[in-house]
Amino acid sequence: MTLMSLGSNKSYHTRQKVNSGMVLAWATRLGFFLFTRILHDGKDSRFDKVRHRPGTFLIYWTIQGVWIFLTLLPVLIVNSKKNNQPVNEQDHIGWGLWGLGFVLEVLADYQKSQFKKDPNNAGKFITSGLWSISRHPNYFGEILMWLGIYISSRSTFQGWEHVGAISPIFVTFLLTRISGIPLLEAAGMKKWGSDPAYLAYKQNTAKLIPFIW
Repeated sequence: MTLMSLGSNKSYHTRQKVNSGMVLAWATRLGFFLFTRILHDGKDSRFDKVRHRPGTFLIYWTIQGVWIFLTLLPVLIVNSKKNNQPVNEQDHIGWGLWGLGFVLEVLADYQKSQFKKDPNNAGKFITSGLWSISRHPNYFGEILMWLGIYISSRSTFQGWEHVGAISPIFVTFLLTRISGIPLLEAAGMKKWGSDPAYLAYKQNTAKLIPFIW
């Protein structure tokens, strides 16, 4: 969708190229990470209860399609513009936030992957690295990335185009209330809820924003 929206306008302004490039970098990195994880694990346990129920699985699939569209809104709107508005301070702030979020997500995913690869950590939960200051640092990075893209894009918005604000709001709502943190927190309690060390980790470590919440 990003490439199609960028190519259809054929204007290729700096903001369009940078924001689209960030989306492609995010998609390539995350796609490769998830693909290799599936190859290693053999399945995605989040779909165990719905994989053989076509109707329910269709709902999951459709929700992901809606997620893609709503999340990409700022980029799709920017890529539809023919007028080239100069890069400004908002762009630099947005791109900086995206860069910070990208580093946080990549590093958090790497640290957890390395932790799980160690046989000595079988059945344990990670509390080291970024995971010592946030229980979900990868999701915090994800939110920062889409917030950054929105901040850069919004400097060009007019009228109805401000609907692009849905992107970071939707991502944050999805990860903190629906499919991200709630599912992992429930799974963690089911697995380690009787472990005092895990309960202490939950009590003393920020849920999402390091050191804060």
